[in-house]
Amino acid sequence: MNGNLPLVFSVTSGKGGVGKTNISVNLAYHLHKLGKRVILLDADLGLANVDVLLGLAPAYNLFHLFHEQIPLEKILYKTKYGFSILPAASGVSSMMSLSTGQKLELLESMDFLEDTTDFLIVDTGAGINDNVLYFNLAVQERVVILTPEPTSLTDAYALIKVLKLGHGLEHFRVIVNMVKDIKEAKGVFAKLYEACDHFLSGVSLDLAGFIPLDPGVRKAVTEQVPFSHYAPTSPAAIHVAQVAQKITTWKTPRRLDGNIKFFWKKLLFNE
Repeated sequence: MNGNLPLVFSVTSGKGGVGKTNISVNLAYHLHKLGKRVILLDADLGLANVDVLLGLAPAYNLFHLFHEQIPLEKILYKTKYGFSILPAASGVSSMMSLSTGQKLELLESMDFLEDTTDFLIVDTGAGINDNVLYFNLAVQERVVILTPEPTSLTDAYALIKVLKLGHGLEHFRVIVNMVKDIKEAKGVFAKLYEACDHFLSGVSLDLAGFIPLDPGVRKAVTEQVPFSHYAPTSPAAIHVAQVAQKITTWKTPRRLDGNIKFFWKKLLFNE
């Protein structure tokens, strides 16, 4: 990264069930293990999952920021794994689409994070709804998660298409999850690459890594523990650790001012 500016990146997908939130949690886990100050924002605002995966019951979430004026400092929850989370609400339909006023409220409340954060991971919802698009527009890097399932591929392409044709975004990182081996991962990535190359001129895709299908992952989810903590030598944990190491080499784009406030300003004015 450039200087001490935080890097803000999303972990996103075209469809649910591809392991997006699980990967977000384990990337946060490994980035902290690498000595980084990490905050994981659960940006699936009405269908929160991060706290469930971690077996947590935070007293406050972003609903309380908007509706009860609880300051973000109180909402920020430090996990026992070293990284912090900004939890979302679950089953709250009013959180599914942020108003301009709510975005402004977030902008003002995020200031205190700028000097104490190395990485802000934004775990978006799945699909192409307003919140998913807003958060993907606001970040500096976008990590798209897909699996070998054909629907995952078509939905990932649909998300990239909307962000490219509707908003001019061209660069995406890709993690292929739940694959047998690197050969299958490269094959899945190649299909997405070929579709984008053929139909979306100018789009650039980078294979950030792959996560092998690992029975330990499901066991860790059942135990509500990050799989990298539950089984640190498992294939999935080893590969997520490799992706986290790679992320530490990503540069904060100089065309942006690279701070937390910029993240929210861009979110606010992309109406």
